[in-house]
Amino acid sequence: MAWMQMSDDCKIKFLELKEKRTYRFIVFKINKDDEIVQIDKIGNSEETTYDDFTSYLPYDECRFAVYDFDFTTEDNCQKRKIFFIGWFPDASTPRNKMLYASSKDSIKTALDGIEVDLLVTEPNEMSLDIMKERAL
Repeated sequence: MAWMQMSDDCKIKFLELKEKRTYRFIVFKINKDDEIVQIDKIGNSEETTYDDFTSYLPYDECRFAVYDFDFTTEDNCQKRKIFFIGWFPDASTPRNKMLYASSKDSIKTALDGIEVDLLVTEPNEMSLDIMKERAL
């Protein structure tokens, strides 16, 4: 397992998502030059849709993301779970996939408060239905 360092900004923004619900999602990327995890995209809670989030995941490059998922249970209770999503698209290079795969555990550990872990290779593997099923 590679130990990947996260920028302080990543940790601060994640805490704001988790505690203040300032953001709906954060997409992280690994800067290949210095191998530091940094923020790629961020979505505000009020004005960002799930489709906005999935549109920020590149077709041919891996990413990590956290998503603040709100849902209603069958007994009509409002719930919330924070997802950690490993995005490993088929079109990504083997080198890119290896870099992200070897860094996943250290990134997830640095983000304390993750409730659901989801590894996906295409958008339909993280549809809203799948997200809700995994959250329950």
